[in-house]
Amino acid sequence: MMMAKQDSKQQKADGAKSKGKSKFQEKIVRKEPPRLLKYYNEVIAKKLVEEFQFKNVMEIPKITKIVINVGLGEAIQNPKMLESVVEELQLITGRKVVVTKAKKSIANYKLRAGMKIGAMVTLRREAMYEFLDRLITFALPRTRDFKGIPSRGFDGRGNYSLGIREQIIFPEISYDKIEKIRGMNITIVTTAKSDDHARALLRHFGMPFRK
Repeated sequence: MMMAKQDSKQQKADGAKSKGKSKFQEKIVRKEPPRLLKYYNEVIAKKLVEEFQFKNVMEIPKITKIVINVGLGEAIQNPKMLESVVEELQLITGRKVVVTKAKKSIANYKLRAGMKIGAMVTLRREAMYEFLDRLITFALPRTRDFKGIPSRGFDGRGNYSLGIREQIIFPEISYDKIEKIRGMNITIVTTAKSDDHARALLRHFGMPFRK
């Protein structure tokens, strides 16, 4: 009888430990939202409402995705060059890279439909904000002779595209390990109904537009 009571107490103690452990593990897994996402919710959204007098919450512009694209014409002659591009994009974004292929054949460039000619990554949600934070805080200021980014990259529908000349501005890329200096195109897609709204949104995030 005594042994049965001891076993029962031990089972309860083990159960309590496992419950406590699971709660502790949940705290480890759960992390703070990205800094810029939190800043958007707490500060930027309110500033945009004050600036443009939006009447509906759905009118407040926000970023929906960021697309990083690298075109690689040299891959036609040397397909292995694409491997290093894919590796670099993975280092920069931490996400799976999609290899892009030619949609049609162009005889003058010896290009056939289906040939691999580039790589791209699409970032959404937390990954999108984390990348934007690193771009603004670390990467862009490392650009040679940096004087800000051009404001002419808006497309008239609230989206902004920026050309990067050197992938080495990203801290994740080691200059000693790259095969070649390459550029990339970064497109920030927003829900803004106009370029003015999109420009204000990105400016509040800290995008350093030229004055």
